[in-house]
Amino acid sequence: MGSARKYRVGLVQMSMGPDPDANFESALRHIREAARRGANIVCLPELFRAQYFCQREDLRLFDLAEPIPGPSTTRLGELARELRVSIVASLFERRAAGLYHNTAVTLNSDGAIASVYRKMHIPDDPLYYEKYYFTPGDLGFQAIDTSVGRIGTLVCWDQWYPEGARLTALQGAEVLFYPTAIGWHPAEKEEFGAAQYDAWQTIQRAHAIANGVYVAAVNRVGHENGDVLGNRIDGPGLQFWGGSFLADPFGRIIAKASHEKEELIVGEIDLALIEDTRRNWPFLRDRRIDAYTPITKRFLDPVRAWVPDGEPK
Repeated sequence: MGSARKYRVGLVQMSMGPDPDANFESALRHIREAARRGANIVCLPELFRAQYFCQREDLRLFDLAEPIPGPSTTRLGELARELRVSIVASLFERRAAGLYHNTAVTLNSDGAIASVYRKMHIPDDPLYYEKYYFTPGDLGFQAIDTSVGRIGTLVCWDQWYPEGARLTALQGAEVLFYPTAIGWHPAEKEEFGAAQYDAWQTIQRAHAIANGVYVAAVNRVGHENGDVLGNRIDGPGLQFWGGSFLADPFGRIIAKASHEKEELIVGEIDLALIEDTRRNWPFLRDRRIDAYTPITKRFLDPVRAWVPDGEPK
């Protein structure tokens, strides 16, 4: 018989102001409200302590980074222990002088750090200059046990890659959490905005379906010019599109936030549904793991054929 165990996740869709300390206090209030509404595990957006600073390349902004463990994990751990909830928090990690990561930390309900995940895929696009700040993750994809269930964390740009979702799900994750900071270039919104959001949601719903897991995407909301540490980007900035959501193992949206405002959404994880979905759509059973060796290649030359062991002939 399948497990009937259930638990609840809270997704905090926040807007960020220029004061990192004020943003942190706001996050703590949202976590308290999520716990009051019955959430057992709460996820914050990507880099929630500041406005999205990667809109420019500025050496001074490395001052935003902090060690892990550090001040943020200490306070979040205290709150997790007080409320008896687990917390997923995305932080700008200072690993060493000149070595920084975009890192998601999971704290268990006893306040202890359960896992550290360093963002694996790092973008470099107009107003998303993350390669300037972040070293690609070196801890791999991972699933970890929390006080309520087994989860996996990935971060923003990771959400476009089915390989990361698959490798995390294969380690037993029941929920894939994606702390996110994604939005529209204002000049593009009218022409491309709806399609961009639809693609973002669709790829993640596909991860849920392909792996038979829940997917929780947690975005920020509001218009930002990277106003932090007294510095502001001239120009149109970015309009973060919110739209945070929770999808079930069949890809259905079971909770969704708006595009315009701060919201807290709480949804239920039902392990029996994972079991039932995978019995009826047994994608993990039918995987041809003997034929996937070429996936480790950057690109396959179309003029060459490949044999199952991955060696060209």
